[in-house]
Amino acid sequence: MAIYALLDYDTLKKYNISIKDFCQTAKGLKAKILQYRDKNSSNEEKKERLKEIKKYWKKPLIINDTLELLNMADGIHIGQEDLENICKRYNLSPFEVIEKLKNGKWEIKEKFYFTDEKKNQKKIVGLSTHNKEEILNANSLPLSYIGLGAYRQTSTKKTSNILGQKVIELIKYSYHPVAVIGGVRIYDKIPANFKVIGSDICKLTSIQSKKKRIFKRKLKTL
Repeated sequence: MAIYALLDYDTLKKYNISIKDFCQTAKGLKAKILQYRDKNSSNEEKKERLKEIKKYWKKPLIINDTLELLNMADGIHIGQEDLENICKRYNLSPFEVIEKLKNGKWEIKEKFYFTDEKKNQKKIVGLSTHNKEEILNANSLPLSYIGLGAYRQTSTKKTSNILGQKVIELIKYSYHPVAVIGGVRIYDKIPANFKVIGSDICKLTSIQSKKKRIFKRKLKTL
């Protein structure tokens, strides 16, 4: 079971953590994937943060939701509502949407913000799921993985659908690799391919930063 690090920008601001420090902690935990989630910034701001993340993170990098920035990352993670809205907006089936995203051939008329460095490369595409029905529907789509949750209640995203230990049974229905998300902690033992951790990495980073500051102050007094 590997760690999938969730860099939620609002959480970083809450803990006063830099992108550099978060990425270094994620690397120290041997995380395999990092997702950048940012619900309140403009696409231009997200673009600049993606550039900064890539200075410190060389493994697979996933963008959350933002289609316009797909080709600045190795892949994208979308939710059920996102998929439904995209299908309606572009008159495509869920299969067609995922296929286009995965092939890196998403073309829309709106302004793009991406650079060409990862254009037309095969992309990682993940989809959020919350129950058996959504998992079974996802089985028919050419996804790279599914996100399954929420495992616990979390302060970053309010949800009434808390699965807890039910995820252990639900994982068995998926044909795709499973990343368990939502209130997951570093030391949780879940029989999934990935456990998605955000706030716990931030807490650990914050503790490490405090220890460094204390150590530096002690050095100055010597």
